[in-house]
Amino acid sequence: MMKKRQFPKTDLYCITASGYSQGRSNQEVVAEMLKAGVKIIQYREKDFSMQQKYRECMALKKLCAQYDACFIVNDDVALAMAVNADGVHLGQDDMPVDVARKLVGDKMIIGLSTHSPQQVDEAVGLDIDYIGVGPLYFTETKVDVCAPVGLEYLDYVVKHHHVPFVAIGGIKKGVVADVVRHGASCVALVTEIVGADNIGGMISDIRAQIFGAGTV
Repeated sequence: MMKKRQFPKTDLYCITASGYSQGRSNQEVVAEMLKAGVKIIQYREKDFSMQQKYRECMALKKLCAQYDACFIVNDDVALAMAVNADGVHLGQDDMPVDVARKLVGDKMIIGLSTHSPQQVDEAVGLDIDYIGVGPLYFTETKVDVCAPVGLEYLDYVVKHHHVPFVAIGGIKKGVVADVVRHGASCVALVTEIVGADNIGGMISDIRAQIFGAGTV
Protein backbone atom coordinates (compact mmCIF):
# COMPACT_ATOMS: atom_id res chain seq x y z
CA MET A 1 0.00 0.00 0.00
CA MET A 2 1.29 3.44 -0.84
CA LYS A 3 2.18 5.46 2.25
CA LYS A 4 0.39 8.50 0.88
CA ARG A 5 -2.53 8.49 -1.51
CA GLN A 6 -1.28 10.25 -4.62
CA PHE A 7 -1.42 9.55 -8.33
CA PRO A 8 2.20 9.31 -9.55
CA LYS A 9 3.44 12.05 -11.84
CA THR A 10 4.75 10.00 -14.75
CA ASP A 11 4.56 9.64 -18.52
CA LEU A 12 3.36 6.09 -19.13
CA TYR A 13 0.47 4.12 -17.68
CA CYS A 14 0.90 0.46 -18.61
CA ILE A 15 -1.86 -2.15 -18.65
CA THR A 16 -1.71 -5.93 -18.90
CA ALA A 17 -3.33 -7.61 -21.90
CA SER A 18 -2.30 -11.26 -22.00
CA GLY A 19 -4.11 -11.92 -25.28
CA TYR A 20 -1.69 -9.61 -27.08
CA SER A 21 1.52 -10.52 -25.23
CA GLN A 22 2.92 -13.08 -27.71
CA GLY A 23 2.46 -15.95 -25.28
CA ARG A 24 4.49 -14.30 -22.54
CA SER A 25 3.15 -14.31 -18.99
CA ASN A 26 1.95 -11.12 -17.36
CA GLN A 27 4.83 -11.43 -14.91
CA GLU A 28 7.36 -11.48 -17.77
CA VAL A 29 5.73 -8.53 -19.51
CA VAL A 30 5.37 -6.43 -16.38
CA ALA A 31 8.95 -7.15 -15.36
CA GLU A 32 10.14 -5.70 -18.67
CA MET A 33 7.92 -2.64 -18.20
CA LEU A 34 9.31 -2.04 -14.73
CA LYS A 35 12.90 -2.50 -15.87
CA ALA A 36 12.22 0.23 -18.45
CA GLY A 37 11.20 2.63 -15.67
CA VAL A 38 7.40 2.42 -15.86
CA LYS A 39 5.86 3.60 -12.57
CA ILE A 40 2.21 2.62 -13.00
CA ILE A 41 0.94 -0.87 -13.80
CA GLN A 42 -2.75 -1.71 -14.14
CA TYR A 43 -3.88 -5.33 -14.02
CA ARG A 44 -6.73 -5.88 -16.48
CA GLU A 45 -7.62 -9.50 -17.27
CA LYS A 46 -11.38 -9.89 -17.34
CA ASP A 47 -11.50 -13.46 -18.67
CA PHE A 48 -9.34 -15.13 -16.03
CA SER A 49 -10.70 -17.05 -13.06
CA MET A 50 -10.71 -15.25 -9.74
CA GLN A 51 -8.02 -17.56 -8.38
CA GLN A 52 -5.74 -16.85 -11.33
CA LYS A 53 -6.35 -13.11 -10.99
CA TYR A 54 -5.52 -13.28 -7.30
CA ARG A 55 -2.31 -15.24 -7.82
CA GLU A 56 -1.14 -12.95 -10.62
CA CYS A 57 -2.00 -9.80 -8.72
CA MET A 58 -0.08 -10.97 -5.67
CA ALA A 59 2.97 -11.65 -7.83
CA LEU A 60 2.68 -8.36 -9.73
CA LYS A 61 2.12 -6.33 -6.57
CA LYS A 62 5.37 -7.76 -5.19
CA LEU A 63 7.18 -6.94 -8.43
CA CYS A 64 5.88 -3.37 -8.44
CA ALA A 65 6.96 -2.88 -4.83
CA GLN A 66 10.50 -3.88 -5.77
CA TYR A 67 10.59 -1.08 -8.35
CA ASP A 68 8.66 1.46 -6.26
CA ALA A 69 5.88 1.41 -8.83
CA CYS A 70 2.14 1.86 -8.33
CA PHE A 71 -0.02 -1.26 -8.79
CA ILE A 72 -3.65 -0.70 -9.79
CA VAL A 73 -6.40 -3.30 -10.23
CA ASN A 74 -9.03 -2.72 -12.89
CA ASP A 75 -12.74 -2.78 -11.97
CA ASP A 76 -12.61 -5.20 -9.04
CA VAL A 77 -12.65 -3.47 -5.66
CA ALA A 78 -12.67 -6.75 -3.71
CA LEU A 79 -9.62 -8.03 -5.60
CA ALA A 80 -7.78 -4.74 -5.09
CA MET A 81 -8.43 -4.97 -1.37
CA ALA A 82 -7.49 -8.65 -1.20
CA VAL A 83 -4.04 -8.07 -2.69
CA ASN A 84 -3.50 -4.74 -0.93
CA ALA A 85 -3.17 -2.93 -4.26
CA ASP A 86 -2.14 0.71 -4.41
CA GLY A 87 -5.30 1.57 -6.30
CA VAL A 88 -8.38 0.50 -8.20
CA HIS A 89 -9.64 1.82 -11.53
CA LEU A 90 -13.40 1.98 -12.04
CA GLY A 91 -15.52 2.22 -15.16
CA GLN A 92 -18.76 4.13 -15.50
CA ASP A 93 -20.76 0.93 -14.92
CA ASP A 94 -18.69 -0.35 -12.00
CA MET A 95 -19.21 0.19 -8.29
CA PRO A 96 -20.08 3.82 -7.48
CA VAL A 97 -17.07 5.82 -6.39
CA ASP A 98 -18.53 6.80 -3.01
CA VAL A 99 -19.21 3.16 -2.15
CA ALA A 100 -15.75 2.09 -3.31
CA ARG A 101 -14.14 4.84 -1.23
CA LYS A 102 -15.94 3.65 1.90
CA LEU A 103 -14.61 0.15 1.29
CA VAL A 104 -11.00 0.91 0.37
CA GLY A 105 -10.44 3.79 2.77
CA ASP A 106 -8.38 6.92 2.33
CA LYS A 107 -5.03 5.42 1.34
CA MET A 108 -6.01 3.64 -1.88
CA ILE A 109 -5.98 5.51 -5.19
CA ILE A 110 -9.25 5.50 -7.13
CA GLY A 111 -9.36 6.21 -10.86
CA LEU A 112 -12.48 6.61 -12.96
CA SER A 113 -12.93 6.24 -16.72
CA THR A 114 -14.70 9.14 -18.45
CA HIS A 115 -15.93 9.39 -22.02
CA SER A 116 -17.74 12.73 -22.26
CA PRO A 117 -17.74 16.29 -20.92
CA GLN A 118 -20.71 15.47 -18.71
CA GLN A 119 -18.93 12.50 -17.17
CA VAL A 120 -15.74 14.40 -16.41
CA ASP A 121 -17.70 17.35 -15.01
CA GLU A 122 -19.38 14.92 -12.61
CA ALA A 123 -16.16 13.01 -11.87
CA VAL A 124 -14.25 16.02 -10.54
CA GLY A 125 -16.82 16.33 -7.75
CA LEU A 126 -16.16 12.76 -6.57
CA ASP A 127 -13.48 11.47 -4.21
CA ILE A 128 -11.17 10.27 -6.98
CA ASP A 129 -7.45 10.71 -7.63
CA TYR A 130 -7.32 10.60 -11.42
CA ILE A 131 -9.48 9.98 -14.46
CA GLY A 132 -9.15 8.07 -17.69
CA VAL A 133 -9.80 10.18 -20.80
CA GLY A 134 -10.86 8.17 -23.82
CA PRO A 135 -11.03 6.08 -25.82
CA LEU A 136 -9.33 8.62 -28.06
CA TYR A 137 -9.09 6.19 -30.98
CA PHE A 138 -10.66 2.90 -32.00
CA THR A 139 -9.50 0.05 -29.77
CA GLU A 140 -9.97 -3.72 -29.82
CA THR A 141 -8.56 -4.45 -26.36
CA LYS A 142 -11.95 -3.92 -24.69
CA VAL A 143 -15.11 -5.53 -26.03
CA ASP A 144 -17.49 -3.26 -24.10
CA VAL A 145 -15.87 0.03 -24.99
CA CYS A 146 -17.76 3.03 -26.35
CA ALA A 147 -17.03 4.71 -29.66
CA PRO A 148 -13.86 6.81 -29.89
CA VAL A 149 -14.29 10.24 -28.33
CA GLY A 150 -11.40 11.83 -30.23
CA LEU A 151 -8.94 14.55 -29.35
CA GLU A 152 -11.78 17.04 -28.97
CA TYR A 153 -12.71 15.44 -25.66
CA LEU A 154 -9.10 15.58 -24.53
CA ASP A 155 -9.07 19.29 -25.40
CA TYR A 156 -12.18 19.79 -23.25
CA VAL A 157 -10.62 18.09 -20.23
CA VAL A 158 -7.39 20.07 -20.52
CA LYS A 159 -9.26 23.37 -20.88
CA HIS A 160 -11.81 22.92 -18.11
CA HIS A 161 -10.25 20.71 -15.43
CA HIS A 162 -7.02 20.21 -13.50
CA VAL A 163 -7.56 16.67 -12.21
CA PRO A 164 -4.71 14.25 -13.04
CA PHE A 165 -5.63 12.11 -16.05
CA VAL A 166 -4.48 9.35 -18.33
CA ALA A 167 -5.12 9.59 -22.07
CA ILE A 168 -6.14 6.13 -23.25
CA GLY A 169 -7.74 4.12 -26.00
CA GLY A 170 -6.21 2.97 -29.27
CA ILE A 171 -3.11 5.11 -28.85
CA LYS A 172 -0.15 3.95 -30.94
CA LYS A 173 3.42 5.17 -31.10
CA GLY A 174 2.69 7.13 -34.27
CA VAL A 175 0.05 9.33 -32.61
CA VAL A 176 1.59 9.75 -29.15
CA ALA A 177 3.08 13.12 -30.10
CA ASP A 178 -0.34 14.39 -31.21
CA VAL A 179 -1.90 13.29 -27.92
CA VAL A 180 0.84 15.02 -25.92
CA ARG A 181 0.56 18.21 -27.96
CA HIS A 182 -3.13 18.30 -27.04
CA GLY A 183 -2.19 18.43 -23.36
CA ALA A 184 -1.71 14.87 -22.12
CA SER A 185 1.31 14.27 -19.91
CA CYS A 186 0.44 10.65 -19.06
CA VAL A 187 -0.60 8.21 -21.79
CA ALA A 188 -1.60 4.56 -21.91
CA LEU A 189 -0.59 2.33 -24.81
CA VAL A 190 -1.65 -1.28 -24.42
CA THR A 191 -1.04 -3.55 -27.43
CA GLU A 192 1.80 -1.39 -28.71
CA ILE A 193 3.77 -2.22 -25.55
CA VAL A 194 2.65 -5.69 -24.44
CA GLY A 195 2.87 -6.98 -28.01
CA ALA A 196 6.30 -5.56 -28.76
CA ASP A 197 9.15 -7.98 -29.44
CA ASN A 198 11.37 -5.71 -27.34
CA ILE A 199 9.21 -4.09 -24.65
CA GLY A 200 12.01 -1.95 -23.24
CA GLY A 201 12.95 -0.75 -26.71
CA MET A 202 9.35 0.12 -27.52
CA ILE A 203 9.01 2.09 -24.30
CA SER A 204 12.18 4.02 -25.16
CA ASP A 205 10.79 4.79 -28.62
CA ILE A 206 7.48 5.99 -27.16
CA ARG A 207 9.26 8.17 -24.63
CA ALA A 208 11.27 9.72 -27.43
CA GLN A 209 7.99 10.69 -29.08
CA ILE A 210 6.66 12.11 -25.80
CA PHE A 211 9.84 14.10 -25.17
CA GLY A 212 9.90 15.36 -28.72
CA ALA A 213 6.36 16.66 -28.36
CA GLY A 214 7.43 18.81 -25.43
CA THR A 215 5.85 17.15 -22.41
CA VAL A 216 7.19 17.67 -18.92
